[in-house]
Order: sequence, then C-alpha cells, then structure tokens
Amino acid sequence: MTTPARTSRSDTTTKGASPVWSAPAGQIVGRRDGQVLRAGGIRYARAARFAPPVAQTPVERIDATGPSPACPQPRVEFLEEVLGLTPGELPFDEDCLRLSVTVPADLAVGETLPVMVMIHGGSYVSGAGDLEIYDPEVLVVEQRVIVVRVTYRLGLLGYLGDGATRPANLGLLDQIEALRWVRTNIAAFGGDPDEITLFGQSAGGDAIAHLMIAEGAEGLFRRAIIQSPPIGVMPGRSAMTDAMMRIAQSLTDETDIDDVLAAQPTVEPSIARHGMSAGMPFGVQYGHHPLPAERDLDAAWSEAAQRVDVLIGSTDREASLFIAKALGGRPLSPWVAPLRGSFVAPLGGAFVRRVGQALTDRIYGRGILDFAERHHRAGGRGQRYLITWGVPGNPYAGAHTIELPLLQGKLATWLDADLVAGVDPDDFERSGRTLRRIFANFARTGDVGVICEPGLIEVRELPVR
Repeated sequence: MTTPARTSRSDTTTKGASPVWSAPAGQIVGRRDGQVLRAGGIRYARAARFAPPVAQTPVERIDATGPSPACPQPRVEFLEEVLGLTPGELPFDEDCLRLSVTVPADLAVGETLPVMVMIHGGSYVSGAGDLEIYDPEVLVVEQRVIVVRVTYRLGLLGYLGDGATRPANLGLLDQIEALRWVRTNIAAFGGDPDEITLFGQSAGGDAIAHLMIAEGAEGLFRRAIIQSPPIGVMPGRSAMTDAMMRIAQSLTDETDIDDVLAAQPTVEPSIARHGMSAGMPFGVQYGHHPLPAERDLDAAWSEAAQRVDVLIGSTDREASLFIAKALGGRPLSPWVAPLRGSFVAPLGGAFVRRVGQALTDRIYGRGILDFAERHHRAGGRGQRYLITWGVPGNPYAGAHTIELPLLQGKLATWLDADLVAGVDPDDFERSGRTLRRIFANFARTGDVGVICEPGLIEVRELPVR
C-alpha cells in the first residue's frame, strides 16, 4: 500500500485559537485543551442498521469539537462500579461510527509522531472510545505519540449475523473503515501513516488479533498491542451463534432501538448448553467476511506474522475481576456463575484462588501462549508480557482491566473506580509512567527488549515457553 501524501498541519499559530487541520477528509476544526489538541466525533463511515459501513466521503468542513457518541448498549452496572463509569456520560446514537484524535499541542513544524489507535473493550457489548477513563492526554504528552480512539457497533447491532440475511462481523468492518480513515488522514495531524500501532484490551485486543487476518486490513497498521484477549473462548462458537441468530431474526431495521436493547439479554445463550463460549456470546464470526474459516486460522495468523509486530499479554489474576463480584452475588459473567451461593465460604480462599487461576488460564493464558508461539514460529517479531500490578489488599489486584488506569494516567478520572480503591498516588504515577513508556516504545520500535519490573510487569522475548 502506498503512503498517503503529506497534508498540511493544523493552523494553531494564534494562542487560544481553534486548531484546523487540512486533511483529505476536509477541513477539520478541533479544540485546544491544555497541553493537547483534540479533534473529536469525526465520522469515518455511515451505516444503516444491520448493513456494512460505507466510508464517509470528503466534506468541506468537519466540526470536531465534541466527543464521539457511544453505540446504544444495555447498562452493565458492575463495570460502572469497577471502572468508575458515569451512566449517561456519552449520548447513545446508532450513527456512532466516529473517531477522535489527540495530538500534542506543541508539535513542531515538520515533526512526525508514531500513531497509536485504541480499540476499546467491553465484551463486544459495552464501552465507547471517548469515555473519560480512556482520555489519552497523559500518554500523548508524556510519550509524544498521537492517539486515535475508535467507536464501533456492538452487540446485536455489530456482532451477530448469518452472512446471508444479515452480514456478520459488522463491528470488525467498522474498525477496518476507521483504520482506512486513519491511514489516509493522519499525516495532516503530524502522524506517520507508516508507523501505526493498534492497542486494545479484552474484546479490543481480540478485535486487533482478528484485524491482523481480516481481508481489507492488510497494510493499515504495522504493530499490534494485544491486551488480555479472551482467545481461549473464541473457537467452536458456530452452533451457539446460529442459535442466537435464530432468536434475533425478528429484530429488523425498523425495530425501535429500545426494543433491540431489551431483546439482547434474551438472545444470549446459556453457559450450561454452550460452555465457556457463552461467557462472551458476541464476537467475531469465522468463515464470514472479512475472516477466514476456523480451519484456516493458523495459516492466516502465520502469514500475518511477518507483516505485524506483536506485543501480547495478560494480567496474572484476570479472573479475579469476575470472582470478586460472584462471591457477592452479582457476577459480571456466567463464567463464574457456579461460584455463587453459600457453598463457597466453607471451601475457603484457597479454593477460590485455584478456580480463579484455572479460569485465567482457560480464558486467557493458554490461548495467548499459543498465539505468541505461533507468531514466533512463523518468523514474526514480538514479545509477551505479564502485568502483576494492583493495589495491595484490593480484591481486583492483578485483575482483568487493571492496566487501563495506568495507561490513561489520570488518577482524577479513576477516583470512583473500585478497581484502584486505596491506591497510593505516587505508586500510580510511577507505575503508569513505566507502563506507558513500554507501550509507546513498542509503538516506536516494535521491540522493547526483556523487562522485569517487580510488582508491575514482566516482558519476555519470544518464544515464551
């Protein structure tokens, strides 16, 4: 793929003036915000309900002074508590195929920076790119990178189709259109279109792993930081997905969006019938555009290995995110439904720890190891990491999502989050700076070497066993 032509940088010579970027997409008008410039809510594509995205055509002027709306989604009260989210923080809108760009305000004339594109997580059913907890200001200023945050379709709107009456993988197709927009337009912001790194956690990490092998995504990014992808529960889902699709067939493009959201829990399958995969029922579908058939996955990832550098890893106690609430009677996921009830207490903490480690290995660890090993065997360059950080005494220490506060770096936005309750601000700053440096260095070079930071992270070269 050829490199897009360089386009003019923002006109920000007057202090306090709104920045304007001249890009192929149009004149993008953003806003100043302290040490960064922001361009938010930029439409990269449009899509009718249950239809593939269509790239947004260039326009004369783009008002990019506000955030991207979130895809309509049911509330997940558990995540609101754990992550400190504010209900209704962002408006819901099916016209959510938007992205936001954050740039250092002091970008020098002629300076070109690496680009980090964030794909948010949330089990493919919740979240949004422009949530305040994902504010990249500290990462951008401290590490001198440009960060793009992508919002895409979720749940029934984005990840359930039979490939015939309704396309599958719409959320993944949204992400590909977003990456095309970035590749074409990021030079206008001072970004290097040949130095694009994707990073994302949980479902975001899983999406990135699949973008590596998605038709149409070739050449759109050079590196991938794949954080805690639930790779262990992705294969063998076709029967479950077919059953979900049969239930969802009555929902059409005319169904009121509130009725669509109300129907989503009724579509989700039982873990008793469909096993661990039912813990995250929505997700990518193999054998439907733009993904290969499940039998061809190894070959596809092996072929992609020499095109994409990979940093992949997990936390050491992933499942503690789910178990802590399961013991209180409100689990986030059916993965831990068997732990509910009074029988847990007599069995003691040792039993809970063993179950937690088994779930961590089953859902994340083994799949991540296999992915890393295959990448290495195929001649790919990469490393594997393990995050061990957490607040001492906090039940979520080392849990799934624990690295998110450190990467975003603004403690003020995480003060209401159970995830970091009791945190030492100095430790938060010190650990966050180290983690941000590691991730940004990977975006710059594709190789961060061997690292051992006790109580925070270990990074190993491949092979990893």
